[in-house]
Formats: sequence, C-alpha cells, structure tokens
Amino acid sequence: MSPADSPSTTSPAGKDIADILESIDKRLSSFDARLSLVEILHREFKSLRESLEFRQQQVETLAAENAMLQESVKSLTDNVTQLNIENKKIKETVIDLQAHSMRDNLVFSGIPESAGEDAEAMVKSFIKTHLKLPEDTVKNIAFERVHCLGAVRSPTGRPRPIVAQFGQFKQKEQVKSRGRELKGTDFSVNDQFPKEILERRKVLFPVRRSFIQRGSRAVIAVDRLYVDGQLYRDPGTTPWLY
Repeated sequence: MSPADSPSTTSPAGKDIADILESIDKRLSSFDARLSLVEILHREFKSLRESLEFRQQQVETLAAENAMLQESVKSLTDNVTQLNIENKKIKETVIDLQAHSMRDNLVFSGIPESAGEDAEAMVKSFIKTHLKLPEDTVKNIAFERVHCLGAVRSPTGRPRPIVAQFGQFKQKEQVKSRGRELKGTDFSVNDQFPKEILERRKVLFPVRRSFIQRGSRAVIAVDRLYVDGQLYRDPGTTPWLY
C-alpha cells in the first residue's frame, strides 16, 4: 500500500467537507441557542401578557367600583343638600314662631333699677314720665308679664333691659309709638325679637341708612328691608332670604 492510500491522509476535498460540516454544526448549535432564547422570550412575553391582562381586569374592577362610589357620593351629597334645605326651613319656622310669640313684647332699656321695686311699676312709671302717656291711659294698660333680662348688675353698671308682655297688642303699639319722646336720651323702647333676627337687623341698619342717604325710602320690617316698596335681596347681605 502506498502512502497516499493511508487512512491518516486526508484529501483537500475531504478537508473542505469536514470544514463545511463543522460550520454547519456550529450554526446549528447557534440556532439551538437562539431557539432556546426565543422560547425563553416567548415564555416571558406570555407571562407579561397574562400579568397585563390581570392588571387590566383589576383596573376595570377598580373603575367599576369607583363609578359606584361616585354614584354613592352623589347620592349622599344630594341627601345632605336636601337635609340642609329642610333644616333651614325648620330653623326659619322656629324663628318665625319665636318672633310671633314675642309680637306683644316691648324691651325697655335704660330704666334705673331700684332695690325691691316691682318691674311692672317701674315700666308704668317710665311710660307716664318719659313717654308722656296720660295717667288714666297708663292705669288701664294690662301686662301678661314684666321682668328684667339677665343677672343683677352692679349699681355702677348699665340697668338691665326690661321685657314687658302686653295683654293687648293695641296697647303695645300705642306705647311703642311714643318712642319718639326718647330721642336724644339714654332710653329706648323696641320690639323684642329672637337673637337671629336681631343679628339680621344689625346687618340691615347700615344698608337702610345708605339708601336713605341716596334719597330712597327704606323701611325695615322684622328681618326684611323694603326700599321704595320693593324687598331688598342680596345673597351676600341677606342670605336668609334664599
């Protein structure tokens, strides 16, 4: 056998084939690796998609719950608004009832107090002396009740106001009409009103004064101001009318 026929000897053609096969093998190995990577990426993508779908379901559930909560809040808000309206109506009704119960009352301010002196006698003496009503008229005035407001004050303090409830509305109006006699003095005679109405009147007095200064006719009736015969309404000044 010649050396050329020895198995250890490789021809150029055989070497090329071996190189090709080796290259193919390397490519296949690389392809397998890439395929494995694709499979891994596919699994990751699938997991990510499932996670996103789950999150989407959560978002939809939360959106539905949020819509329900918004509807509940709207319902509660509507109920609160309605309750506020009803509460305001009830409050105004109570104030009206209180004012009506005081329609026969006058508050006398500034009358000096005398120890042991009866409040009714003090009022009658004041009406005769300062309001200048005839003695016979004063004698015929009938009171349901007369009392001082608040605790006893020191002798140097301002006298307590006296509330007088008249038995007849006509007599009350007669005494009230004589209030002009007190102009320029420290005395006053006024209708009695609930606290809420007194606060409203304090707001209306400066408004009334400004209209009068402009030449309008302005009159306050309880807690309403009428300017030239028209009811004055303003959301910022008279919110109780809305």
